[in-house]
Amino acid sequence: MTADDRESADHDLAVRSALMAMRTFSDAIDRMHGGMKDEMDMNATDVAALRMLIMREQRGEAVSPHDVARHLRISTASTTKLLDRLSESGHVERHRHPHDRRALIVEITDRTRADFRRHFGRRLGEMRAVATEFDDDELEAISRFLERMSAVLDPE
Repeated sequence: MTADDRESADHDLAVRSALMAMRTFSDAIDRMHGGMKDEMDMNATDVAALRMLIMREQRGEAVSPHDVARHLRISTASTTKLLDRLSESGHVERHRHPHDRRALIVEITDRTRADFRRHFGRRLGEMRAVATEFDDDELEAISRFLERMSAVLDPE
């Protein structure tokens, strides 16, 4: 076996190891969200909608019902039912868009923020502590890797 062959085999092993670690991480995330789904007595789509709304809120983005439908890949009729359910349970509110009074935006409630903090707060703190163990270059590489993998999995 040549040095190039060994290098290629080592790289192949590193790639497989990274993909395995990503699957393990994905499974852990699924279990964490499953626990929240059970705790909040919601289905997976409801929790996915709330997660999307929280992420968009953190980026300062307004979210329309159409944005929710597109993100979840569900029909507008299903989105209306989902938002009705989440509104009735006190998790979201619909408001008129601040710049386009004809449009609606969907926002999470303080109750939902508190539920997410209660369920994810400790874990997010622990995840942040792990991330601080890596230097800026490593974190940049990890971010780039995850962003590119996300684009492959969800080529929207």
